[in-house]
Amino acid sequence: MKIDGGGQCCRNLRVQSTRWFVLAALVVWIMFAPAMRADPTPAERVADIQKALQAAKLDGWLFYDFRGSDPLAPRILKLGEHASGSRRWFYYIPATGEPTKIVHSIERGKLDALPGKRVTYRGWEEQHALVAAAIQGPDANRLQKNAKKRVAMQYSPNNDIPYISRVDAGTVELIRSFGVEVITSAELVQQFEAVVTPEQHQSHVEGSDKLHRVLMDAFAEIGRNIREEKPITEYDIQQFIARRLDEEGMTREDGIVAVKANAANPHYFPTKESFSPIKRGDFVLLDIVSKLRKPGAICTDQTWTGFVGDTVPEEYVRIFNIVREARDAATEFVRKNVREGKRIHGAEVDDVSRGVIKRAGYGEQFTHRTGHSIGEECHGNGVNIDNFETRDSRYITPGVLFSIEPGIYLEGKFGVRSEIDVYVGDKDIEVTGQPIQTEIVPILKGN
Repeated sequence: MKIDGGGQCCRNLRVQSTRWFVLAALVVWIMFAPAMRADPTPAERVADIQKALQAAKLDGWLFYDFRGSDPLAPRILKLGEHASGSRRWFYYIPATGEPTKIVHSIERGKLDALPGKRVTYRGWEEQHALVAAAIQGPDANRLQKNAKKRVAMQYSPNNDIPYISRVDAGTVELIRSFGVEVITSAELVQQFEAVVTPEQHQSHVEGSDKLHRVLMDAFAEIGRNIREEKPITEYDIQQFIARRLDEEGMTREDGIVAVKANAANPHYFPTKESFSPIKRGDFVLLDIVSKLRKPGAICTDQTWTGFVGDTVPEEYVRIFNIVREARDAATEFVRKNVREGKRIHGAEVDDVSRGVIKRAGYGEQFTHRTGHSIGEECHGNGVNIDNFETRDSRYITPGVLFSIEPGIYLEGKFGVRSEIDVYVGDKDIEVTGQPIQTEIVPILKGN
């Protein structure tokens, strides 16, 4: 009896252990399966592109590359790092039907990873004929009836959005000579390059919270050294931030740490050879970008300002308040329109922010766009908040991320910038990296 009872006990333990193992495995899968989700295959990407073309009422999307002239193409098509060659290639995706790969005879395998029919050319005349035939498709008579096909390319009218303008003017002229209306692919590129997945959004939120902590630690590190009367420099704090990012599981970046007049240069970076000391009474600007160290993670980009003292002088407060008002006005403009379901362009948001600073009398001292797209790189391929450096007519689309970072730069004195990141949801926006800055940090206050 004792032996039988012991056997039953062992069997019960084995069943319980198995159940716990299955449960634990399920929990692990739920936690990590989204992060491990594979990128779409080229065939899946092409199918998604065709759906987008149909929704946009476009006849097709023509990709073209010559020696890496279009870095967007291999990313969108999931071609990998070796998509470019020594000869020109075209890839035409019609809204419906089979795509066509047009490649040179000596590089005929260049687009083999993509679905569709492969045709090869040797000379330029063959190339032109094959491209025209691919666009026209089986219904070649359509063009003869003056019904131009509308085909997207990496082209921007008047070069308004240079990030999209990857196809040279001569190639655009060639495609137009086939009786085709060339349409900018700007919105399509944004859809496939800048709209983040829920997992990527979460990586941005987590990274933003960590970056916020690191920035606060940097101000504390400045204060600690000043109170202990230890020499501290811009470069020291830059490297302190880089180490803290590494400790937080984020990419190690050498960001902007600028004091006094250096802060009036929006892209000033201290180096090991060139830096300024940080002293009592100094105005300090920190602008750092980083992301979690894992595949597909989305960047976070934040700018904060502080003053090495226990109270902040009025000249700094006054300029900061103008910048903060411009930042918040732009944010509220986006929030209001997203909540109301209205479509707005990136350029319109820039106008709102810039208008606040112009009315305060500092328009000439706001020397850059209001914000930029954020993706797996700090500067992504989606809509920028810009009607100054460029005229960005792309729409603020659900799923995109961008910065809002107005600034006023008083050359030879100091510069103030306040940067937040905005995620656009279906019906509202989210400002990440909370809490955002509402006043200049008095670094020595309370000590």
